[in-house]
Amino acid sequence: MRCDPSKQGSTQNHARGGFTLVELLVVIGIIAVLISILLPALGRAREAGNSTKCKATLHTMAQAAEQYKNQYRCYVPGRLEQLAPGQGAASVGDGKDQYRPRWYEILGGQVGVYASKDPKPFEDDTWQITNEWFLCASVPEWNNSRNYPYGYNHQFLGNARKRLTPLPDGTRPMVNYPVSTSRVSNGSETVMIADSLGTAVTVPTKARQGYYNDGKKDPDANGNKGFLLDAPRQTATSDRADVQISPMYHSGPAARHNKKVNVAYADGHVDSVAPEDMGYVVNADGSMPLSGTVNGHTAHNRYFSGTGRDDDPPAAK
Repeated sequence: MRCDPSKQGSTQNHARGGFTLVELLVVIGIIAVLISILLPALGRAREAGNSTKCKATLHTMAQAAEQYKNQYRCYVPGRLEQLAPGQGAASVGDGKDQYRPRWYEILGGQVGVYASKDPKPFEDDTWQITNEWFLCASVPEWNNSRNYPYGYNHQFLGNARKRLTPLPDGTRPMVNYPVSTSRVSNGSETVMIADSLGTAVTVPTKARQGYYNDGKKDPDANGNKGFLLDAPRQTATSDRADVQISPMYHSGPAARHNKKVNVAYADGHVDSVAPEDMGYVVNADGSMPLSGTVNGHTAHNRYFSGTGRDDDPPAAK
């Protein structure tokens, strides 16, 4: 058979050289749609994993709190006042006395885990925590000792600050410390430790500033004074997490785990709940007011008081 060059050329003219531009755009569009569907699911799965790690951290802290309660028959204070050198209650890390150790340092020391390798005997809010035992997996960069990711129910379970207003006899006792274990009759429903956003909860979500791991004191910043968690309903005489800023500010929870807050309760169990299920109220803009009613929810302290009642926070003045 003779070769016919004209037929060869005709065959080449009809051969396909690959995808057309339209086909390529269709494929790219399909891939983009699949990614838009899968990414949120992957994000939720990743956050679910972080939430599980966070719960494990809170569980170990609750176990340390149980050991502390068994030893001292009271709850750990939110923060100790400065003690004289050599007093064991404030001895953490390498054995030197930390200046006014916070609750998580005390709990860590209770089980031989230390937030600071070199505790300082003077005030320093700049130091950072390097031990992941103390940190939340969802925000591992929140490692400042002051702007801490977990808050403690200091008002009802242990406020070692001195009253702002002296008593008639001239003394200034601590606001609410020690709190004996017998005073908490409803431990299974009493918040002890929870994810905290600090004083940033007072302002709308869009007005909140970034996180400062250098200890910067910005009331609108995420995590500001986060290591203390104020109760949902305050009074004119209540103490607050950060008393150095405007009285309008208070510290509240962070719903960072798929819109839920991880909470360790006074009986040791850990659960994920919405802020409203803790007694807080949330405005449409994301801010949490000091009291009042929002969307049918009224702020109350039943899950903070230790008694199951909507008690006022202990007066600080």
